[in-house]
Amino acid sequence: MYSSENQLLKIANPELFTNKRQLSSMLKQLFQRIGFQSRNESDFPIDLVSLEKQISYIFDDKSIILQALTHRSYLSLAQEDITESNERLEFLGDAVLDLIVTEYLFKNFESENEGTLSQKKSVLVSRKALGKIADEMDLGRFLLVDRGEEKTGGRNRLSNLANLFEAVLGAIYIDRGYIVAEKFVQRFLISRQEQILAAKSYFNYKSELLEYSQARGWGLPKYQVIDESGPDHEKKFVVSVTVADAGEAKGEGKSKKNAEQRAAKNVLKKIMEN
Repeated sequence: MYSSENQLLKIANPELFTNKRQLSSMLKQLFQRIGFQSRNESDFPIDLVSLEKQISYIFDDKSIILQALTHRSYLSLAQEDITESNERLEFLGDAVLDLIVTEYLFKNFESENEGTLSQKKSVLVSRKALGKIADEMDLGRFLLVDRGEEKTGGRNRLSNLANLFEAVLGAIYIDRGYIVAEKFVQRFLISRQEQILAAKSYFNYKSELLEYSQARGWGLPKYQVIDESGPDHEKKFVVSVTVADAGEAKGEGKSKKNAEQRAAKNVLKKIMEN
């Protein structure tokens, strides 16, 4: 039986549940075209029992998790509609994840200001963090991709893994609602939050500055290389960044990219201290 959240979703968008039945029919046809003759769980192209054990969750509706695992390349095998890939569930999961993490930070970091909370959130929901977690969960082995995507490493690609984590979360939300989705995020992401926030490699200060600036109507940050020195094998760049009238700062690095990251970090610190 669906949760109250799912009942609300059904009322707001009855086509959502109809599409799930259509998805089951589409997958049956797809599996038959590529050699699977039955719609029984044992004949699915993945081991559902192993997957559910891996994510500590058993789905009421198996078709929704199959959609979450379906990369757009896989549907090209049967020339099916791309809306049946996991991209819509990824879109939903992204929004659900954003709310869960925001609520967690709001309740557990009461003494920190909005800027610091935004910084923590951007790290926790980053592609890099989600992709690494999905890799540790070994979710990539369940991703349905075509041979081309497989050969180019798509099953283990960071972006695909991050998208897969969000799609699985979206599927759990549809299957049983917010509270169960929150438990999934608590178990696999928030339980690692100290480790993730302590690792500087997860921080993307340019993305954070862009989001922070646009949210306040300041427009795009402007980066400019103001100095470049040293031999080719040991270059040093100095970059300045300006954010409307809110602040300006410089950063140094061995590449333009590193210098821009440090400049963005420095201007964020300057803005938040004012």
